[in-house]
Amino acid sequence: MKNLSLLGSTGSIGTQALEVVRNLRAQGKQISVKALAAHSSVTLLETQAREFHPDIVAVFDEKAAASLKVCLRDTGIQVLAGMEGLCQAAAWESADTTLNAVVGMVGLQPTLAAIQGGKTLALANKETLVAGGSMVMEAVRRGGVKLLPVDSEHSAIFQCLEGCPGEAALDKLILTASGGPFFGKSREELKSVTREQALRHPNWDMGAKITIDSATMMNKGLEVIEASWLFGVPEDRIDVVIHRESIIHSMIQYRDNAVIAQLGLPDMAVPIQYALTYPERLPSPAGELNLWELQKLTFFPPDSQAFPCLELCREALRRGGLVPAAANGANEQAVLLFLEGKIGFLDIPRLVESAMDRQKPGNVTLEEVLAADREAREFVKAAG
Repeated sequence: MKNLSLLGSTGSIGTQALEVVRNLRAQGKQISVKALAAHSSVTLLETQAREFHPDIVAVFDEKAAASLKVCLRDTGIQVLAGMEGLCQAAAWESADTTLNAVVGMVGLQPTLAAIQGGKTLALANKETLVAGGSMVMEAVRRGGVKLLPVDSEHSAIFQCLEGCPGEAALDKLILTASGGPFFGKSREELKSVTREQALRHPNWDMGAKITIDSATMMNKGLEVIEASWLFGVPEDRIDVVIHRESIIHSMIQYRDNAVIAQLGLPDMAVPIQYALTYPERLPSPAGELNLWELQKLTFFPPDSQAFPCLELCREALRRGGLVPAAANGANEQAVLLFLEGKIGFLDIPRLVESAMDRQKPGNVTLEEVLAADREAREFVKAAG
């Protein structure tokens, strides 16, 4: 019996995770949803709650929580609010696995709560490791909990490493990137791109923030930082290659130059389900890969001139300390301003770099990470 707490249930990963749960139940697997949490989508969250009958539902937005409490008054489901509610849901006593699919820095404290609660943590919130990597991994070590990656790239590496005979055998990690909607465009051409153009991802169906991060290549930079913490590999042993088809989700290279890759259609069902059923392999909602139909796979180097965010993240990782937290906070705020039409596309990396330059490495504690994040956001608001 698997008992799940799902944070970010109304987002892209969350809704797909519930589809995975439905599919597993249809196969006769016993999986129960004990807690749901979301930011503010009351209507969808009510529908999910009535279908899955969790013990509790947490809503980060307190006004939305009050509204949901009225909507669910006939169900007996407890409604919690704010960051405290998210953390309670993350560590809910009757859950054994917490899937953190919250987007952004708001996911850091619930991650720590889940670890402290002794839960198996299925992590789709990359900001958790970007901003607080050393702190989070130390908490995982102390707590003796399992940390299973849900991002498609990190899940792919995790799966490839299943056959690794030991750390000494591994040469490097190779993250693949789709290149986003602006692959091949020059820096000059990117000056005038619009919000609508940036949101047209060629392969993946994701939320707005992650889609913009893919367009700027910031998403891949954040994944380099995340991979370094997850797998204990330094930045200079993590490569990135543009792979337009999004069929190879990532690779590892051994010391003998053998390369192991994980392939599949661009569908999050496999990495979500593998984190929930590990180490079992079960039928999933993902479609079957047909190599004859594909015919070819292509690969290109990243363009650091047109898309500087990837290199900025590498530099943040090299500087260490609180610099990645500042880079992440600045990016979140800059993406929001871009989506609101207040800044241009190329202002995103400019503001991220400026926020990084203002941040001293410092000590990675929860209080310091939150302060660095807050200060970076305030800087971007003022400078944007």
